[in-house]
Amino acid sequence: MNREYHRWYSPSLGRDMELLIHGHGGAPMIVFPSSMGRFYEYEDRGMIDAVWEAFEHGRLQAFCVDSVDAESWYNRAAHPADRARRQASYNDYIFNEVVPLVRNRNWAPAIVVTGCSFGGYHAMNLALRRPDIFTTCVSMSGSFDIRSFLHGYYDDNCYFNNPVDFLPNMTDDWYLSRYRSGNRYILAAGDWDICLGENRRMDGIMGAKGIPHRLDIWGDRREHDWPLWRSMAQAYFG
Repeated sequence: MNREYHRWYSPSLGRDMELLIHGHGGAPMIVFPSSMGRFYEYEDRGMIDAVWEAFEHGRLQAFCVDSVDAESWYNRAAHPADRARRQASYNDYIFNEVVPLVRNRNWAPAIVVTGCSFGGYHAMNLALRRPDIFTTCVSMSGSFDIRSFLHGYYDDNCYFNNPVDFLPNMTDDWYLSRYRSGNRYILAAGDWDICLGENRRMDGIMGAKGIPHRLDIWGDRREHDWPLWRSMAQAYFG
């Protein structure tokens, strides 16, 4: 299986960023790590091995990015405004640096985004912000409300990175027409998942906006952890 390591200085973030590419072709997929996770987490946790045939046979190509969660939402020492600005810079890194790399390496017209736990937040947040770029989102046990990081503070950067706030208020047809005309959104969570309620909440929001999507609740006492997410990867990407 093709495996490549990349590192470059990010103008968006003002520091070096790293990522791994797995596979040589097929559907390109940007993978976000879980809370404060690293670019190698998806591989280390057995997610690549869970669907290795898809990578080996050219059906799927993963671009596993690093996070800056410890500098943004999880940076308890920073003011919430600074956390939100760091998140905005991370979005710029994905849009302006990672997406061009994906386009350079893979000519497929649609890009998938996915992630587990807080990675599911990043995947859904960016998929909803740029539905012209990211046409499929698979969120595994995602949590979509960042207000718990803000201690009552709120500004535009917070609002436009909080899907449970900006999506209910969305009226712009440029976005809504893309959400509704072929883009694919999957909300997946276990029946004993700590984020099940968040996924039911997003299911309700998307339903109220007329956005086609799926809410998959995995039964048999499935909890918020890697064994569940490996099973999900096999089901959605295998």
